[in-house]
Order: sequence, then structure tokens, then C-alpha cells
Amino acid sequence: MKLLYNPNDKDSIISFAKLLIGKSVGLEFYQDIPKLKLNSKDKGRLGKVIEELYFKYKPNTKPEADFKRAGLELKSAGLTKQNRNGNFVAKERLVLNIIDYESLVKQDFENDFLTGKNAHLLLVFYLYEQGGDIIDSIIKLVGDWPYSLEDIEIIKKDWEFIKQKVYNGKAHELSEGDTFYLGACTKGENANSTRKQPFNTIPAKQRAYSLKKGYVNHIIASISNDLTGVYGKLIPSAAIAKNQTIEEIVISKFRPLIGKTDAELVIQFNLDFINSKIKDYHSRVAKAIVKSVFGVPQDLKIEDYIEEFEKAQIIVKTVRLKENNLPKEDISFPIFKYQEIVNEEWDDSNFKDILEHKFLFVFFQYEKDKLVLRKVKFWNMPYSDILKAEKVWAKTKEIVSKGKIVKKVIGTTRYTNFPNKSFNSVSHVRPHAKNASDTYPLPTKDKKTKAKEYTKHCFWLNNTYVRDEIYLIDQTNQPPKVEKLLKKRARKITDF
Repeated sequence: MKLLYNPNDKDSIISFAKLLIGKSVGLEFYQDIPKLKLNSKDKGRLGKVIEELYFKYKPNTKPEADFKRAGLELKSAGLTKQNRNGNFVAKERLVLNIIDYESLVKQDFENDFLTGKNAHLLLVFYLYEQGGDIIDSIIKLVGDWPYSLEDIEIIKKDWEFIKQKVYNGKAHELSEGDTFYLGACTKGENANSTRKQPFNTIPAKQRAYSLKKGYVNHIIASISNDLTGVYGKLIPSAAIAKNQTIEEIVISKFRPLIGKTDAELVIQFNLDFINSKIKDYHSRVAKAIVKSVFGVPQDLKIEDYIEEFEKAQIIVKTVRLKENNLPKEDISFPIFKYQEIVNEEWDDSNFKDILEHKFLFVFFQYEKDKLVLRKVKFWNMPYSDILKAEKVWAKTKEIVSKGKIVKKVIGTTRYTNFPNKSFNSVSHVRPHAKNASDTYPLPTKDKKTKAKEYTKHCFWLNNTYVRDEIYLIDQTNQPPKVEKLLKKRARKITDF
């Protein structure tokens, strides 16, 4: 069979792949697709069609790139709604290869990642249409992605973190929030897919390496030659990335400011344009101070301005503490839609996705009428607490599904069955709306009130949880170094 490209030449493969732009493989190969006998539930079936019918090679699960001699690994990924700049964004993270926990502990980064399947990606982005057949999607963007030297250093640290956690016998406690660019996402035919792990008899969820959604958005912008949304960098060189982590660089920016009052910081960063007489002055000035530390314009978000924050999808939370260390408020998450939550599974839910992000908490504390910068820390939710949060999500889904939101009505006040603070030590559900008339439609009519829509709600982190498990705890998120475990476990490793 004569190929229309040279499988040994990188440029030839990329050029041939770009001919797909504007086309639908479903229309191009509609006669041959039935012969592949694809599983309609297989999210990767578009990629299989491109491989077999367009590039004319058989997909495989070998630990080598699809185009081995050219060093290119083919991946297809979805684009979704355009962002505020009119550009497409990634539908989700980019899933790479399955993590074999038992072989991982014998690998080093260079042999496993840099010379393996993921070293150089050929990406085919299609426009995702909800309810449509993925096979019929229009290809919108095609390009290759060689990692920058700075990114490689950060990804290496992420990879080593994952490996170290497996060494600890805690593969079952892996979370995407553990790392910055390279995640370990759940991957399997169902939520119960597991694999054996070394150093522990507990089965671990099957996981795959993945590039986080924010990182994929950066890839999309780069391939599209549109990097207008990225203005600042924390790490200007590979040398700095090699010697310092993102965490260390960020903390160093705040260290000289710890203990200073809001009044002192307002002067230092020229923030006197904020009206000190407005009701939410302290809230505004705290957020403005954090932006100033990073040199971010006040009308932009840190997550959108700093390249490393965008790639890692770091969520910044500014918290004001009372004098007794209790946060002044619970911490809210985005409003959920009732019609969407009933169709979610936990592993694919929006709430779990948020909880598995990396957070940067900046704590200010009141001292009478002053606000003092107390602490800055990176944090991601421990596995055990994610399990607790899952119970809140599951109960909420059940209540909405059964139409049992309202428990009782007294006067004009409605009391709900949603999980409150006494239900769970981690999270609860309560309104997050402009007023009672700010609603979302219900999938099932409420049995008590017969309402077909209800006031918007969201999940919240309990302020007591933020105090006890984030602010007052100074533990690091680093498992013991692999090097310290090598001698103890060398014999076990050789016995695999």
C-alpha cells in the first residue's frame, strides 16, 4: 500500500495531518468506518479512524510513539466554546498513556517520558458538539508540540512526584492536584477500573498521565499563533525551572511581606485608588495586594495573566481570618446546574475536577481594624477528604434527581434537604444567587413546592475545614524522596 506521506519524516507527517483541517473524517470515510467495528462509547474512536483510515496504520499499545522513526505520537482532542477573546479552548485534559505502577518504579524520567510516547506530540483538534457523533466532528486545528526546556523541568518534577507517591505505596491516593502540568487522571472503562501497585496490597484506580486543561489551552494558543492572553512568566529560563519549583518562587515573592498590614501594603503597591469607605473594602484590597505581588493588572485574573498559573490551572483564593483564626466566610465554588449534576458520574463531575486542582491560599487576618498578611501556601485536597466531599456531591445529586429539594416552607422561607455543615466536615451546599428569583431549571419537579426551577446553589468549603486543615497545618505535600527509599526497597524492586 502506497502512503501519501513519509512515515519516517516528521515534516511530511505533520503536513499530511494538516490536510485534515476543515474536514470531517466521518464524511470522508463513511463507507469504511463500519468495518472498524468501533465501540460507540469509546472516546478515542475518532483517533482510531484517523490512524487506520487516514494514516493507514494499525493502532497499538506499545510504549513507543505511533510514528516511531519520526518520534511523533498522534493524539486527537476536543475544542469547545470560544473564550472571551473569541478563541477556542480545550474541552478537557489531554490523556496520554496508562501508568503502569509496577514498572514506573523501575523507570527514570528520561527513559520513560522524554524518549517514550509523549516526547513529541502531533495534535489533531476537533470541534466538540454536544449530542453529536464525535466521528463527524470538524477538524479545526492541527500541529505538533515539542515541550519547551522550562516545561520539561516542571513536568519532570511532576513525574517524579507521581513516582515517589507510588514508592510510598500510595498509588491509590494519587490526585491531579498533586502536580502542576503533568497529571495522573483516572482512566478506565468504568469508575471501578483498578491496577496492582507495588508496596501496597490496596488496588489503585487505573490512571494515565495527562496534560492539564490549562496546559492544553496554552498548546492551542501556541499552535494558533495566538498568545495574546499570556503576559507574565514566573520562570524565565530552564536553569531556574531546574533549581526552583513554582511553589518556591511564589512563596519567595510573599516572604518579605508577611506581617505587614493592609495599610502598609496599600502604600507599597500604590493601591490608594480603592475607596476605603466601601462595604467590601478589605476584600477588594486583599485581592488587589495579591495581584500586585505578581504584577498583574487589576482588571485581570492572576490565573489568566501568569503563564505558569494558566498552564497548571492554579486556583487563587484570598481568605480573611477573624482573630480566632476562623475564616470570615466559607469558600464558594462555581454554581452547578441541576440538569447537569443528575447526569454526572463522580469521576467526571465538575466538583471533583475543581477539588483536584492546585490551590494557592493567601491568608490575611484581622487585628481589630487592621488586616495583616499572615500566610501563603499551596494546597490540594488530600485523597481522604475528596472521598468525604464525594458524599456531599452524591447526596446532592440524589436530592435533585428525586425532586426532594425542599424539606419545609415556613412563611416565605424554604428549607432544603441539601447537605449542610453538620452533614460533612469538608463541604456543604447552600445558595449562591443574586436573590431567590435567580434560578436554574430542575430536571425533576420539586415534590413539596411543585417548582420547575430553583434558586442557584453551589458547593462550599466549610470555614472550619479551611481553618483546621489548610491554615493551621504546615505539612508539605512532598512524599519522601525516592533516593531515600531506594536502598530499603531495592530487593523488592528486583523481585517484580
